[in-house]
Amino acid sequence: MTNFLVKTLANAAALLVAVWLLKDITLTGDSTGNKALTLIVVALIFGLVNFLVKPVVKVLTFPLFVLTLGLITLVVNALMLLLTSWLAGQFELGFHVDGFWTAVLGGLIISVVSWALNVALPDRKD
Repeated sequence: MTNFLVKTLANAAALLVAVWLLKDITLTGDSTGNKALTLIVVALIFGLVNFLVKPVVKVLTFPLFVLTLGLITLVVNALMLLLTSWLAGQFELGFHVDGFWTAVLGGLIISVVSWALNVALPDRKD
């Protein structure tokens, strides 16, 4: 349970960095607490999308992974971020990614920040 919470908070921090760095990834809310709650819910959605959808997409696009030497990962991450944005819109959450290339750059930022946070906060065996 602690590991899940740490990974969700790491995702939230990575999403926050992407929101902070890119003007076309927006997080809206009427107060700081509301924005923080929205960010945590979006991080949960992002984690769920990465857990359920990403493996299926990776299997279906395996030949492209081999052909591009893994660079297609940037596109897959962008699509997962766009799917998260769409789902956030369906739940009327204040999170939006505007455009594919913004999603590519946002996915890259989120991957780097998540990797750094997961290195700094290693898995605990509970």
